Amino acid sequence: MAKDASFDVVSEMNMEEVKNAIQMTTKELKNRFDFKGSTVEITFEKNKMTVIGDDDFKVEQIKDVLFGKLVKRGVPIKNIHFGETQHALGAKARQTADLISGIDRENSKKITTAIKNAKIKVKAQIQEDQIRVTGKSRDDLQEVIQLLRKLDLPIELQFTNYR
Repeated sequence: MAKDASFDVVSEMNMEEVKNAIQMTTKELKNRFDFKGSTVEITFEKNKMTVIGDDDFKVEQIKDVLFGKLVKRGVPIKNIHFGETQHALGAKARQTADLISGIDRENSKKITTAIKNAKIKVKAQIQEDQIRVTGKSRDDLQEVIQLLRKLDLPIELQFTNYR
């Protein structure tokens, strides 16, 4: 009898690509005419990123350029959750963002519930920050992948270890 087929559902961010995108964004904005004499600062520590600009408008422009660089590097933008804009001393605007890597419990439950409700003959197991889906038929696994791509989740999903 053939072995069960499986794949893992993960949500990962390549932090090296994030650092590269931040460096490219900073370099580009330092050379742009509309940012001459303006504050452009993007800091990155562990899973937090901070964008600092002169005002809310400049912060949004910085984020637009940064998102463009992240998309080109294949980093899922959906996994970046920005907070409220804070106004610092010297009329500067600051916005912090959490970089989400891994699937939290709440989203794991939504994913496994959606798979069970679809009545596809597969098993979904939560393994820390990822989900393993196993089934007899590769067609069923493809069906699950299509189902998960249609789900409206606050994180980007990737499908790895397809066997």
